Amino acid sequence: MFKTARWMPIAACLALASCNFAPRYQQPALPVASTYESADIAAPGGERLASELTWETFFRDPALKQLIAMALEHNRDLAASVARIEQAQALYRVQRSAQFPQVAVGADATRTKTPLNTIEPELPNNNTSIHFNQYSVQVAVTSFELDFWGRVANQSESARRNYLATVEANEAFRLSLISNVAATYYAILSGNEGIDLAQHTLETRQYALEVARLRLEAGATSLVDYEQARILVTQAQTQLAELQRTTGQQRNQLAVLIGGPLPDTADMTQRHVLADADQFGTLDAGMPSSLLALRPDIRAAEQSLRAADADIGAARADYFPRISLTGNFGYVSPELSDLFVPGKQAWLISGFVTLPIFDAGRRSAQVRLSEARQTELVASYQKTVQVAFREVSDALIARQRLQEQIAAQERAVASEARLAEAADLRYQNGISIYLEVVDAKRSLFAAQQQLIQLRAAALQNGASLYVALGGGQDAPPPAHADAASNVANP
Repeated sequence: MFKTARWMPIAACLALASCNFAPRYQQPALPVASTYESADIAAPGGERLASELTWETFFRDPALKQLIAMALEHNRDLAASVARIEQAQALYRVQRSAQFPQVAVGADATRTKTPLNTIEPELPNNNTSIHFNQYSVQVAVTSFELDFWGRVANQSESARRNYLATVEANEAFRLSLISNVAATYYAILSGNEGIDLAQHTLETRQYALEVARLRLEAGATSLVDYEQARILVTQAQTQLAELQRTTGQQRNQLAVLIGGPLPDTADMTQRHVLADADQFGTLDAGMPSSLLALRPDIRAAEQSLRAADADIGAARADYFPRISLTGNFGYVSPELSDLFVPGKQAWLISGFVTLPIFDAGRRSAQVRLSEARQTELVASYQKTVQVAFREVSDALIARQRLQEQIAAQERAVASEARLAEAADLRYQNGISIYLEVVDAKRSLFAAQQQLIQLRAAALQNGASLYVALGGGQDAPPPAHADAASNVANP
């Protein structure tokens, strides 16, 4: 009984040394519905998931694919993001190295000259002296912490998780870049088609204005009709200048995104027009639960949360003693010729234990800081999930409603065209005044421009939906749950 009691403290120390004080990772509660709000209008079955389609497969416009490839190769922000990955990886390797002993090899040779009378003072002062030689070679282990409480291991785990979060953040930025390039490209297409429409309309109205001038000079019409024709011309000129301005700015933005000048027009002759139906691969929204594993921004938030758990473990371990170990082994001899002989061996092993007794609350404050940081990241993770679900639901709703708007607007344009033609005939036959023609042509022009904008919005939404569903990643995403890296409570 006495022998058993004697070993109890040792067993308790060994059990405590095997503990890890980081909290076990638990996925935060997800403040979202189990289905998308737009599930009733989601894509029909049989279509492919976004994660199964690379961006080269999903986008079918050759010019757009060329621009996306250029952006992924030359975009400066993406290059900076890749550099941040390399920094995080290097920091992780630096931190991980603390888990292993640092071994160094050294050699030393000294020669000392000492006057003999300093050793034997009773001898007369003369020039006699004694020479001392010493040679040594040793392998040393510098101060190495025995990580009984998991402090160093948790610091390494935190650095690893932060590195993985940086990798995921880079992937999220890459998807955002694809989406931005597509959105800007479609905005430019919309602007170009609007410019073509405005130029054609301006030419038609300038011709009508010239006819009105001739009719005014001949006394066949009034000054009011002539000025109303001039108003139509100025409206088209204003709209044309506005479209040229915004489209030029969009081209500048696209040049920044792709990291260089835009390709020549000759290289983009195969581009699609906005009305082309075959712009994208077909998408199925899939199950909402799969979004947690597919979205890199969600995965990045989860890795940051896991890093915070490891930081808590490292902070809690600071309450326990730090045990450091140093040692060396080598040979010491006054003669170089017999340095490496068994009789000249020398070694040293030493340990050092330190435990702060008073630190003015530093350690407890560090634990509270780590726990508060973890609480903040839980909220950040939940917000990231909410935003991801909202983006998918918004894009699914827009996919359906924009198509309905486009169909309705196409009917409206057809009606406005018939109305403008009828108004012109009525004016030519003297049944109505020219103001009716002005209103009809102004409404037709606005309806045509709105139809162009709706088509561009539908294409931009298609690209946004693809990215929101986690598409565009070259490699399959890592597993959502990493059970092997979960750490247990003590």
